[in-house]
Amino acid sequence: MEQQLQELRELASCAGHQRTDTGIPRLAMVQGEIPEHRLSAVYEPMINLVLTGSKTMSVGEHSYHYDPATYFVMSVDLPAIGRVHADTQSAAPYLALSLTLQPELIAELLSSLPGRTFTERDQAAFAVAPVTPELLDAWLRLLRLMKRPEEIAALAPAYEREILFRVLQGPLGWMLRDIATPETHLARIYSVVGWLKANYMQPVRMEVLAEMAALSVSAFHRHFRAITALSPLQYQKRIRLMQARSLLATGKGNVTTVAFAVGYQSHTQFSREYARLFGVPPSQDALRLQRRGG
Repeated sequence: MEQQLQELRELASCAGHQRTDTGIPRLAMVQGEIPEHRLSAVYEPMINLVLTGSKTMSVGEHSYHYDPATYFVMSVDLPAIGRVHADTQSAAPYLALSLTLQPELIAELLSSLPGRTFTERDQAAFAVAPVTPELLDAWLRLLRLMKRPEEIAALAPAYEREILFRVLQGPLGWMLRDIATPETHLARIYSVVGWLKANYMQPVRMEVLAEMAALSVSAFHRHFRAITALSPLQYQKRIRLMQARSLLATGKGNVTTVAFAVGYQSHTQFSREYARLFGVPPSQDALRLQRRGG
């Protein structure tokens, strides 16, 4: 597998310090140091493959560490705090690929597979698993298309389909199956998460959210926490605070205006909750982030 990883590193070596387009639909890459506020963000559903260095992802009370021997699957939009690390031996910068997930593509693939019954799981919608040579090979063929852009339209869908197939066959395949299968708890929570992400500034009522998921309030709350590692209100709060941090880091308003812009009614409450999540008051954090270049 080391030879496969080395070729992937060479192909992705042109990545920048932020999400970098590859020219291949849904496939992006990133390299090196990444600004803190971009790592504390709402991550979209994806398969993430680290090529060099390592990454730590924290969601709620859960924390995962993954390196070039593993891949990470996130099957719903989740507010998470990430940290990237250079390789401890060679000091080579962090380098990774990400493939954004689309439930429609997974559902289409599932419909073409031989009939199988799957057991629904009520587990967190993010986890790490060991990578396999077969999965790396599919990533390689997809990334090689960067050198042959005229072939992307014809071949990229087939290689993306193979990546999804390999993940479906692995230990995290249930996540992909559940978001693409109507009426599973994960698919129901997926739709509510999408609404919360788009409407994070609005007040929410548990009864309304539960109705969106076609669940009782108690069942909705239980499944939401199991899947996202957060309660619905904690989820909304994390989105607000991460959006606020992004605004402060780029100088788009002072603490008070940013607090109201993301949906808070109390400057004091905002400052208290911000410091609890990020470890420092928002005014102090804003200065530090802006000195580092936003």
